Amino acid sequence: MAGHSKWATTKHKKAANDAKRSKLWAKLIKDIEVAARTGGGDPAANPTLDDMIKKAKKASVPGDNIERARKRGSGEEAGGANYENITYEGYGPAGVAILIECLTDNRNRAATEVRTAMTKNGGNLGESGSVAYMFTRTGVVQIKKGELSEDDVLMAVLEAGAEEVVDLGEEFEIVCAPTDIQAVKAALEGEGIEVEQADQEFRASVEADLGVEDAQKVLKLIDALEDSDDVQNVYTNMNLSDEVIEALDA
Repeated sequence: MAGHSKWATTKHKKAANDAKRSKLWAKLIKDIEVAARTGGGDPAANPTLDDMIKKAKKASVPGDNIERARKRGSGEEAGGANYENITYEGYGPAGVAILIECLTDNRNRAATEVRTAMTKNGGNLGESGSVAYMFTRTGVVQIKKGELSEDDVLMAVLEAGAEEVVDLGEEFEIVCAPTDIQAVKAALEGEGIEVEQADQEFRASVEADLGVEDAQKVLKLIDALEDSDDVQNVYTNMNLSDEVIEALDA
C-alpha cells in the first residue's frame, strides 16, 4: 500500500502538463455534476458533493466551472448529461490486475475506447468478477502534515473508525471504510485539523511487485486508458519499490 501511495503522489506531480490537467479537470467536473444530481446541490447537506468540490479546488479547477457543474447536476441550470457508472476488469502487462471505472453518457463508446486502449497496450479485458475480488472499496482522507505527528493523527481518528495512518511525506493519509469517511472528517475537524481531501478508491489485497520495465508498460497502459474522457479512475494491484519509483522519475 505504501508503494501505491508514494506512486500516486508522484504521478499526481507528473500530471501538471496542460493536456493532463484539462483531462483531470473534465473528470472532476463530471464527478461534481453526478454528486449534485445524486444527493442535491447543497454541499452543506451533501458530503459527497462537498468532497468533490474540495478535490476540484485542490486541483485548481476554476470556481466558475465548479459552480456551473453543481448547478447542472442539481437542475438549477440546463444541460446536464445522464451519466452511468460502468466498471471494466482485466489484466495488464506482467499479469497486473486492473479495475477501470467509467462515468459515461455513451456505453458503446466507453466499451470501445477501453477495449482499444487495453488491446494496444498489452492488456486483456476479463469477465465481470475476474479481478474485482482482489480489490476492496476503501475510504481515504488526506491532511497536511504540518506540525502533526502520526500519533497525533491516530489519536484523533482512532475512535471514528480509522484503520491506518500512512505517512506520504508532506501529507498524512487516513485509511478507513467508505462508511466511516464522514466520521473521520468530523473527528479531525473537531481537533482543529483541516481536511485536504476525502474520497473512495479501490485498494488491492494482493499486490504484484514490478520491476522498472514492467512498471513502464503498465503505466503506459494506464495513460492510454486515462486518455478516454469516459474513464474516471484506473486501479491496479502493482506495487513499486522506492528504487523502482526513483528509476521511473529519472
